[in-house]
Amino acid sequence: MRIFAGDRMKAIMTRLKVPEGEPIEAGLVNRSIETAQRKVESRNFDIRKQLLEYDDVANDQRKVIYQQRNELLEVDDISETIQNLIVGFVDDVVDAHIPAESTEEQWDLSGLEKQLAGDLSVDVDAQSWLKEKPDITVEEIGERVREAAIAHYKAKDDLAGAVVVRQFERWQMLQSVDTHWREHLASLDHLRQGIHLRGYAQKNPKQEYKREAFELFETMLNAIKADVVKVMMNVQVRSQQDVQAVEEPPPVSNVQYQHADYQQVPEARNGNETAAVAATAAGAGATTARPFVRAGDKVGRNDPCPCGSGKKYKQCHGRL
Repeated sequence: MRIFAGDRMKAIMTRLKVPEGEPIEAGLVNRSIETAQRKVESRNFDIRKQLLEYDDVANDQRKVIYQQRNELLEVDDISETIQNLIVGFVDDVVDAHIPAESTEEQWDLSGLEKQLAGDLSVDVDAQSWLKEKPDITVEEIGERVREAAIAHYKAKDDLAGAVVVRQFERWQMLQSVDTHWREHLASLDHLRQGIHLRGYAQKNPKQEYKREAFELFETMLNAIKADVVKVMMNVQVRSQQDVQAVEEPPPVSNVQYQHADYQQVPEARNGNETAAVAATAAGAGATTARPFVRAGDKVGRNDPCPCGSGKKYKQCHGRL
């Protein structure tokens, strides 16, 4: 009533001096209450409708991610998907350093070689390709780079085995999808909190939210692709012989293990000398283990000093 009934109804209630808690039976007031109730319900419906439209954007993206994740859980071999990701990543790198419809002076072949070596651990010599074949095209360079990347990826199967590599691929793909999806949901929530401010710029907040949410989704997919490709191309695979060589400690020679209180007895020429030396060692051990005996009575720190100076022991000969 205070928000939607209007100033007219407020003035009437003030003029009639209706006390608090008294039931209202006037028809005019009842109609005003019904009108206010309809406005409240309409406002709440608009709020729920607007929230649902925002949630539909995240729900559509959630369906795509969950569908991909279910496919990863159901399929044991995703090597074809990994190869497609590698080819897409390589094409993006080639396009960044060798733009389409560009001349040879605009090509950055050294930068292409450095990025492939740093991100994918793939060594290519694109500059020598250009020297050997001056009329080489961008498509040929891209094809050679893709072949080198796929060959480097397939070489891991020969070292660790196809079964181990396939399991690692599924685990890495699932972990990357889950990590980036959680970060994406946090970004969407942060975007929705301030998207209403776009209305001050004469823009539709819902349209702006859909557009920017789609851009964030594309960024997330590219991040997943780059993350998985870099891990799979840079992972160091070791054979079973190398693993055993690392786990087994090297053989140690000329090492003698003794107890802490062990005393070595030198070899004697005959049995008598051996017994004498052993007895001497035993006697030395007994002498070493003899307890300390104080000559006189113990002097306390606050007792008079025995030297006769009249000072306390802690201030005279017992000073630290």
